Amino acid sequence: MHRTTTGPVTTRRDSRGPGAGRPGTTRPGTTGPSTARAGTTGPGGTHPSAARTRRHGPATPQHRFAELLLAVLSGERPAHSMLNQMLGEAYDQLVVLAPGAPFRTRGGLRPVVRKCGGFEPCPGVIEAFAMIGAGRQLRAMAFRLEQSADRRWRCTAVELGGERVPARI
Repeated sequence: MHRTTTGPVTTRRDSRGPGAGRPGTTRPGTTGPSTARAGTTGPGGTHPSAARTRRHGPATPQHRFAELLLAVLSGERPAHSMLNQMLGEAYDQLVVLAPGAPFRTRGGLRPVVRKCGGFEPCPGVIEAFAMIGAGRQLRAMAFRLEQSADRRWRCTAVELGGERVPARI
């Protein structure tokens, strides 16, 4: 078999192959840049690719929102980071809930969304729930998402553990 090349031929002394060690290059037989090295872990002690394979199928709007809401209610993010994702009374509820960080845990445990689901009572509305776990502790939150004219999902109500927090007047 005869091979032809279209560009200049160079000799590399790097034993890892062409393009090894340069950002944005791929190794032969791969489909993209390799960001994970053997034996490394990502945030939370998981392998960097674990986040992509943990869920089956695309992330739903309610799951994405549950993750954001959990970050605020566990004290990892400030309440104002949710300003564009929440409307009216729901944002007021979050401002009341956030300072107490109801999902904050002691020790090294970090709360995670264990299960998230929802029901669409009509097009453009999702009544959702999320089960939040940290070790053996399991808590619940419920929220309502509505799709606005710009096709973005925004929260209109939040409840934790069956008690709705009244908005400040």
